[in-house]
Amino acid sequence: MAEIELSVLAAQCLDQRLPDPGTPARARAGRARLQAPPHMTAPRRRRTGGIAWWFQQAGPGSKDDGILSPLVPGALGGWLAALERHGTMDRATVFAPAIEYAEGGVPLTLNNHRLWSLATERLRRWPTSGAQFLRGDEPPPAGAILRQPDLARTFRAIIEGGAEAFYRGPIGRAIARFSQEHGGILTEEDMADYEPAWQAPIATTYRGYDILCPPPPCSGIQYLQTLNIVEGFDLAGMGQNSAEYIHHLAEAMKLAVADRATYAPNPAAPVAGLLSKGYAAARRALIDPARAAYSGGERFTARKLPQEVHAGSPASLARESTTHFVAIDGRGNAVACTQTLGGTFGCGVVHGSTGLLLNNFAHWFDDDPASPNVIAPRKRVEMCLAPSQVWRDGRPFLLVGTPGSFGIMQTPPQMLLNVLDFGFSVQAAIEAPRFRTMTGYELPLEGRIPPAVVRELERRGHQPRALDDWTMFFGGGQGLMVDPDSGAFLAGADPRRDGYALAF
Repeated sequence: MAEIELSVLAAQCLDQRLPDPGTPARARAGRARLQAPPHMTAPRRRRTGGIAWWFQQAGPGSKDDGILSPLVPGALGGWLAALERHGTMDRATVFAPAIEYAEGGVPLTLNNHRLWSLATERLRRWPTSGAQFLRGDEPPPAGAILRQPDLARTFRAIIEGGAEAFYRGPIGRAIARFSQEHGGILTEEDMADYEPAWQAPIATTYRGYDILCPPPPCSGIQYLQTLNIVEGFDLAGMGQNSAEYIHHLAEAMKLAVADRATYAPNPAAPVAGLLSKGYAAARRALIDPARAAYSGGERFTARKLPQEVHAGSPASLARESTTHFVAIDGRGNAVACTQTLGGTFGCGVVHGSTGLLLNNFAHWFDDDPASPNVIAPRKRVEMCLAPSQVWRDGRPFLLVGTPGSFGIMQTPPQMLLNVLDFGFSVQAAIEAPRFRTMTGYELPLEGRIPPAVVRELERRGHQPRALDDWTMFFGGGQGLMVDPDSGAFLAGADPRRDGYALAF
């Protein structure tokens, strides 16, 4: 409720849960994924070009914002499935605080105001959105109270009817009706067809720790690969955020990005091969310790430049604008959850009197038919949400995650390495300066990284670009560590955005 512009019922979420006490020491990945509407067949699309052709004809930006951009939302289904399987409270108890905040109001922070100011024009386009989020057609100032009575009524309907009310009942029908009346693509059948899924996580090892994240088409496999590649380097000897360290980690990230963009969207992604240590060694050997490589960027491109980093061939070795939080209770039950509307205010459209903003996850599909992530009926979008868990000796040790678009797969490795290689506390690991690889040789980094390091990175062929000392461009990590000796909980929150570590 405090980040309504980033996450709500009609968002997407990925979470990982630690097992209940007494069950095997294996994490579960609960997946509430967005999927392309099942009904998107002829005449909505042409046989020669599929849905991608249809979006191309709808015009630039049609899948990025507005009434055409929502996919079937998954967060609510995931929340309730997790509550039913692992929860200790009923729906009324769980939703009571949210209803209180929706009716009584939430004060807006400076960060809320900044994000809302950037989205004002989009909200003005839709009377339902402007009425709910703007004041006199302008974004409310920090300190203003946001009340959402329509959303509170939707919460109460969910208490009474559960997921059935949302997907196959009055809420789902209202969402579909508004979409159809305003030229959208969601139908009652699309909503009714949705079911969340439980899947086993994927994992790798790093210096004796087990690192787990949700499986593809979640993009988290990228940072597992990154860790596999850099495991072969003496990172501690290089020094935290030295030029040597940043260069080697950035080059490993570029290799992992190329593999993720090529393989992760595929339902039969070669996970075992991508995460094998032999494959990591082969990819590591491609890193030039003295010279930066050219990255093709964070999304799939059909036409590759000769000099850019290309995806590898794991089959030759083995025959495979967001919110994040972590929580743990006194019994040791814990969850790492990343959820998002896909961008600030999602599609920008409050759907009728439901009070619900829907996502804009059509943006995260490609419209290039050659892409493995091309949009198609019933297809689940490859998504850069990557909550992570670190285990040691069969016990949970560290849970971290972050928002941040494709940067989500580059921030967790930096936070994890700060703990595992450099011995930082969870708070210090989150606060440390960050960087991110982009297209070509571009390397944005926070201004706290010393000028001498920046100059050395330039000498190696990178194009470093210093941003603010603290910036949301590099996410907003939240983390929780379990002391291996005492079992005490140690939490950290990111000062780059609104976030808190609380115990009660």
